[in-house]
Amino acid sequence: MARYTCSFVLSVSIDHLLPTLIDLLQSTGLNVQYHNADYIMAREFPGSVPFSKLVTVELLIDKTTATETETRMNLVAKNEELPLQLENHCQQVFQYIKQEIEASRHWNLIESIAG
Repeated sequence: MARYTCSFVLSVSIDHLLPTLIDLLQSTGLNVQYHNADYIMAREFPGSVPFSKLVTVELLIDKTTATETETRMNLVAKNEELPLQLENHCQQVFQYIKQEIEASRHWNLIESIAG
């Protein structure tokens, strides 16, 4: 199972972050399947890659440390594919979502730590 993670610290209020993240995921071609106040799960639409390569993206927002101007969150991208190649489908989707979050005009990126 391929799994890629990254932690972010963003200069944005938690109230503004959730709807913006949902829009960002939808604009990247992912289907948001579930969300609540501190969690979003989205998945690729079936059809473009084999079922085992479909990537699931989870965004976990840390409400316990959030302030009016700063919010921490974690990005997890995973699928059932074995990561036998460095450049696999899950890694490519992860890098794309990570870049979109880092470059978004809706907040200032304070910190990004890939794991």
